[in-house]
Amino acid sequence: MESYLLTEQDRSTLQSKVTNKLREVILTGHFNMGDRLVQEEWADKLGVSRMPIREALVQLEKEGLVRIEPRRGAIVTPISVEDIKEIYQLRVLLEGEAVERALPYIEEEDIKELSRLDSMMRSLGNTEEDVEIYMRLNIEFHHILRRGCPWRRIHDMIDTLWKGIPPYTPSLLADHLEETHKEHGLMIEGIKQRDAKKLRKVIERHILRTRDNLIEVILEAEKETNRSGSKDF
Repeated sequence: MESYLLTEQDRSTLQSKVTNKLREVILTGHFNMGDRLVQEEWADKLGVSRMPIREALVQLEKEGLVRIEPRRGAIVTPISVEDIKEIYQLRVLLEGEAVERALPYIEEEDIKELSRLDSMMRSLGNTEEDVEIYMRLNIEFHHILRRGCPWRRIHDMIDTLWKGIPPYTPSLLADHLEETHKEHGLMIEGIKQRDAKKLRKVIERHILRTRDNLIEVILEAEKETNRSGSKDF
């Protein structure tokens, strides 16, 4: 039986840890569509009270991973491989367009901030706390890349696509962060060169590579679950 019990160090950032644990088990295939995620059971599994479980479920509902129903509680609605393909293909189309249109509005201060964020991300290790910091920095990095785009609606659409999996992929793809560092460096280089086509190409390749890595992780987790023949925790 796999243990999900949190350590004392984990408890220092309890809410975030609980949310990450529940997100991870949903994304890696431990639940089927329509399964109930019972608060009392997961409080026992993680060694916490029900309060952080309830708060985590509120966040996971916003991400589309659970649905809270009266009298039934949290119903799992895991994101499928097809969902991943849809989200990331739309990101390619929209973010590629947005960063290309944002480039004329990116100023020297923005470039300095992107470089600072890039350096900070490269300096982080692979602990859970480091990965959480990385996720926040990565969100800010991508926001700066496109915030100068004058098209208001494209921002709304991209923000919708980011409400779910994209912000949390570093926690699932820690083995691929070196590739991400290289791609971030190429993005900054494209900006400095004022090469819109190069910047767009790097962004699109970055999104598609992340998509493929994420699908690989999900499929491998499904295989592991099938080999074990059980969803016991």
